[in-house]
Amino acid sequence: MIAAPTDVREDDRTVELSIVMPCLNEAETIATCIRKAQGFLNANGIAGEVVIADNGSTDGSQSIARSLGARVADIPTKGYGSALSGGIAAARGAYVVMGDADDSYDFSNLMPFLVKLREGYDLVMGNRFKGGIKPGAMPPLHRYFGNPVLTAIGRIFFGSPCGDFHCGLRGFRKTSAVTLDLRTTGMEFATEMIVKATLARLRITEVPTTLSPDGRSRPPHLRSWRDGWRHLRFLLLFSPRWLFLVPGAALMILGTVIAVWLLPGPRRVGAITLDVHTLLYAAMAVLIGFQGLAFAAFTKVFAISEGLLPPDPRLDRVFRYITLEVGLIVGALLVAGGLAGSIYALVFWQSRSFGPLNPSQVLRTILPAMTMLTLGSEVIFASFFLSVLGLHRR
Repeated sequence: MIAAPTDVREDDRTVELSIVMPCLNEAETIATCIRKAQGFLNANGIAGEVVIADNGSTDGSQSIARSLGARVADIPTKGYGSALSGGIAAARGAYVVMGDADDSYDFSNLMPFLVKLREGYDLVMGNRFKGGIKPGAMPPLHRYFGNPVLTAIGRIFFGSPCGDFHCGLRGFRKTSAVTLDLRTTGMEFATEMIVKATLARLRITEVPTTLSPDGRSRPPHLRSWRDGWRHLRFLLLFSPRWLFLVPGAALMILGTVIAVWLLPGPRRVGAITLDVHTLLYAAMAVLIGFQGLAFAAFTKVFAISEGLLPPDPRLDRVFRYITLEVGLIVGALLVAGGLAGSIYALVFWQSRSFGPLNPSQVLRTILPAMTMLTLGSEVIFASFFLSVLGLHRR
């Protein structure tokens, strides 16, 4: 048994580095990981500690960890994110390096992370694609599709500099992690950390790291499709601009342009004649587009109020002008326009003794009127709901 280094166990000394490992039934590999981490601290004269964030192991992982001198933080709330949040909270180090306890990451080679942290970086990500992925360490689905696609989405949506969003080996300043107020409890915790660090404009860099096949005989906790979807869902929900705002604005603009173009009468495009049927779809595009814009605002305001996203000064400036009263006035004007159009259509129908009408002619009045009525009502409801979301509360 390798004893923990003296500087790890002395509580009265300043701890520079905490090595945090989430653990759920890792008895096969946890001793190896702890010994490598302790060996790294001893070999480099680093005042550090090994913290095992145990998530309810039933195979004796906790006893193994304690026998080797590691600190064990018992985290009752299930989930990868919950375990890491608890482990980070329990860490005493100024810097934290987190990594899985399955022996897939090399805890004996953490100096590149510590060097960057000492240089002043807030988050140091490992990059397995630069450091090397050993045969059998990563399934082809993850290596050639899952990780590259999700990383590309994260880089496009948020402008993140990270080239390997899902590397489990990463280092950060504890104070920086605390300020991020990380909330998720599952595998998406790793994505939340990068996204929030990017949005908060923290200093982020990468270092190459290697990935080896894990040393367990049982299947990993990771579930490819389930956890991949959770990461993608998180990226989409954290970026309402791409999920709601851009598609909604595009639909509204396209629908409005087509509707205005078709209002005077049928239009021919080559051998195709576009008439009121296309006008109906254009009206639907306007309404669906507005729903996208409204949901973008709802999501953004809710995420900020719940601490999932940092405050956005641009949104604050917009809401100085777009208030509940402005929304009610705009909605009322639209409803009034829709009512005026409906009354005009009714009068026109009366002039025909309420008999049959030419659909192509009358729908050019009814469709815009119905669209304005519906859109005006949605604007009023959305304005009230935004005001509720924006209420300051405990």
